[in-house]
Amino acid sequence: MLQLKNISKSFPGVKALEDISMQFNAGEVHALCGENGAGKSTLMNIIAGNIKADAGNLLWNNKEVIIEDVATAQELGISIVYQERSLADALTVAENIFPVNQPLNRFGLIDYTQLYLQTQQLLDELQLTNLSPKTKVDKLSPAQKQLVEIAKALAQNPSLLILDEPTASITNQETETLFSIIKQLKQKGVAIIYITHRMAEIKAIADIVSVLKDGCYQGSFVAASTPTEEIVTKMVGRELLEAQYESHRQEHIALEIKNLSGKGFNNISFTLSKGEILGIAGLQGSGRTALALAIFGDNNITAGKLFKGSNNIHLHHPADAVASGIAYIPDERKTQGLFMERSVAENIIATKLNKGFYSHKDTIIISAILKNKLAIRTPSVKQVVQKLSGGNQQKVVLAKWLYTNPDVLIINEPTHGVDVGAKADIYTELKKMTAAGKSILLISSELPELLLLSDRIAVMYNGEMQSILQHSEATEEIITSLASGIKTTLN
Repeated sequence: MLQLKNISKSFPGVKALEDISMQFNAGEVHALCGENGAGKSTLMNIIAGNIKADAGNLLWNNKEVIIEDVATAQELGISIVYQERSLADALTVAENIFPVNQPLNRFGLIDYTQLYLQTQQLLDELQLTNLSPKTKVDKLSPAQKQLVEIAKALAQNPSLLILDEPTASITNQETETLFSIIKQLKQKGVAIIYITHRMAEIKAIADIVSVLKDGCYQGSFVAASTPTEEIVTKMVGRELLEAQYESHRQEHIALEIKNLSGKGFNNISFTLSKGEILGIAGLQGSGRTALALAIFGDNNITAGKLFKGSNNIHLHHPADAVASGIAYIPDERKTQGLFMERSVAENIIATKLNKGFYSHKDTIIISAILKNKLAIRTPSVKQVVQKLSGGNQQKVVLAKWLYTNPDVLIINEPTHGVDVGAKADIYTELKKMTAAGKSILLISSELPELLLLSDRIAVMYNGEMQSILQHSEATEEIITSLASGIKTTLN
């Protein structure tokens, strides 16, 4: 259906793509993987009409085409779902899914009855029964917004659908729904380009997997028969050592939560030991993030007590938490964790701007040390964060909070949308922290991540703590049963 021949693209100081040739066939799921910065997004933006290649040709159904802009791509039948959401929060689900060509009544005004009807038909067809056409998008969870993005792309009846990290912010159940949709599209002859860092998804859904590294094509492989280790080696240019569980948990209690209640969670109790990673599992809306924000002073506590060591602490603002040695890394790094138009150095120093006089020289020195410590790939700490890859942006957020030297780090979805190399680097740094006696509350939707890193795993459902599992007794099946309310206790 689509052939790329010798595609190259450069930006100032960067060779983003070099002589890329590959093809995407009808009725086939073609996974595209590579480290952050490998050139995947640049290639997809060329196909989608957002940017033009410097050299090379595109063939659509064996005919050479020039994709001048997004409209040209859509006319050909190309739709894309970006990792970064493009919805209008003030509009309804229906208005977002059908932003143009909306049905009109005899007065030339939008026929909302018909608009809601055709939206509901599409949602039903896609098995998205938990979404209402009339709901304002700003009322939706991140996972629901991602599903609306997918529905919006499918409303165009594409011949080629590009999905960029589609499962980064959705639950396992919603991922299964997405996979079901993809299988329907395959049967209809739709070509699908599936960009992901999650190796398990490639095995589950892809027919072909192609690898990019540093803007160069590394080859295409049959997904089912190619070992995951071979794909990873092609991506990172080296073998990644298989991570092993290790514990640095001590007897001393670093943080204790007693009967804590607030908006989104109720009667939560647990302890966090020095050097421990306590995982928190649960579906979207389970209360995980609401609880984390309360411990960070950004969500009101209506009942219960919070102890740091033996001291009962009262947090009315995130500044109180930081002063108490508690830091929080949010799941939405671009909107909540970073100043995207500021430099790496300015972001890192932001947590301590109220401490004494600002020194540009010291800022550069401190930022360079943290850049090297976390292997942040950037030509300079003066580089604007917006220009970094997702994995390196996540490392900047981590560096920013490491600079406060917290005793307790709450980290929400630490490897959201990052590649396998950056993920390994982040895991290594978290383990270094616990080895140094720091304590971590780890919120993650990736069960293998929780099982690998956590000494214990607390499972939440409907705002309540279902159970706290020891590492030795936790499995994906048990966690899933508890998180979905199927089981209410371990036994």
